[in-house]
Amino acid sequence: MPTIFSHALLPLAVGLGLGRNRVPPVLLLEGMLAAVLPDADVIAFKLGIPYSDNLGHRGASHALLTALIVSGLACGVVARWRNAWAWWFLFFAMASHGLLDSLTDGGKGVALLWPWSDTRWFAGWRPIEVSPIGWSRFWSARGWEVVQSEFVWIWLPCAALTAMLLLWRASVPWRRS
Repeated sequence: MPTIFSHALLPLAVGLGLGRNRVPPVLLLEGMLAAVLPDADVIAFKLGIPYSDNLGHRGASHALLTALIVSGLACGVVARWRNAWAWWFLFFAMASHGLLDSLTDGGKGVALLWPWSDTRWFAGWRPIEVSPIGWSRFWSARGWEVVQSEFVWIWLPCAALTAMLLLWRASVPWRRS
């Protein structure tokens, strides 16, 4: 898995690039939280739930259906987000978590299509170093390798995405917001 810092970057990049009129600061923060939420499943380890279980790490919490349901619930509960744009943004933010995890070089894959399939998926191309699980193990030489990998494969592309969206907004007069 990428680190929680890197998971939050993709919705941050999109939100900053699209601007605060399209993605207000509170929605941006909720999108960043939605992007890291699937990794709350690490509590399964403490509960004795095996990694490969549907409720284990990278299981149901990483599924596209879960992102669909959570974003729908968030939009249903928060009155100001009762619109398709907010739903799409939150769905994209949470779904990006499993998709980024599928690009890592370790772990047991991601249950993107749960509950229809128990298959754990990996992308065909996996350039991102998998992050060690656990705060203490992150602060190691291995953790530094992960940070370097994420800088190249997540942080720089997110910066480029933000720049492209800002340029696009600046070039289309009716989109300046």
